[in-house]
Amino acid sequence: MNEDHLARVQAIAEAALLAAGKPLSLEQLRELFVEDERPSRQVMEHVLVQLDKACEGRGFELKKVASGYRLQVREELAPWVGRLFEEKPQRYSRALLETLALIAYRQPITRGEIEDIRGVTVSSNIIRTLLEREWVRVVGHRDVPGRPAMYATTRQFLDYFNLTGLDELPPLSEVRDLEEIGREIERNIQGEIQFESSQNDSSDDPGQPGGNQAAESEQTLH
Repeated sequence: MNEDHLARVQAIAEAALLAAGKPLSLEQLRELFVEDERPSRQVMEHVLVQLDKACEGRGFELKKVASGYRLQVREELAPWVGRLFEEKPQRYSRALLETLALIAYRQPITRGEIEDIRGVTVSSNIIRTLLEREWVRVVGHRDVPGRPAMYATTRQFLDYFNLTGLDELPPLSEVRDLEEIGREIERNIQGEIQFESSQNDSSDDPGQPGGNQAAESEQTLH
């Protein structure tokens, strides 16, 4: 494949990533081409490396997350880009972050086990929020009386927090200070700039003032 062809493949990949609005896997990028013109995985990987280099010094970057690749605004430019939007970036309550942290670090885990560790009842609205945002999912049921649901994180959780795998979570050997873990997750792994409509902003987190208490929905990652 000559340089002109590689440049063409890179341009097509860049256009697709800009238009998609979500991460695209290597195979999804390859499938943009008809079979007799489809680049090999090796060629597509090379093209993405070149695209990553082309983003150096620009206001956006090529980021690899669990579901694939995406083009996104650089995190350090968020204060300026944020001024384009009237609504504030999503914030999450301590209770929601603690629950999410426990699921991320102790998965699969039941609601009862989360409550035992936290020492307080877990709001049904928090569980609904995490399910509806597709950050967690039910992966089975514990074989005990009542067969409680077991929760684990999803690819969408990794994508939202700019991760390719759970091994990129902050290296916390054990869950001790849950509030600190929540802050650690928010501080260290929230790289994607999320600006949602005012309606969504008010309904996503039941722990925030004005939150809609009714608004709280892929694969298990190990």
